[in-house]
Amino acid sequence: MHRGGGVHTTPAATGRGWVNQSDGKVLSWHRTKVVAVAAGRAAARARRVEHTIHRMDGRIGEKNSYGADPCPPKDGR
Repeated sequence: MHRGGGVHTTPAATGRGWVNQSDGKVLSWHRTKVVAVAAGRAAARARRVEHTIHRMDGRIGEKNSYGADPCPPKDGR
């Protein structure tokens, strides 16, 4: 099991497509955000880490945790 900084789905630096990165390394490149998010989710689940999905402008749009959540929900779900 891999523990690291999580998986980030971000716009590609070239401006064309989307990439999934973990610990500064590109895991995968995709033409569309939808496909990139699905691949990033699968990678985060396999690694049991957080998946951070960025917007086109680079800001964080969504986060999902698939491992030991440092901030679990208070309602117990």
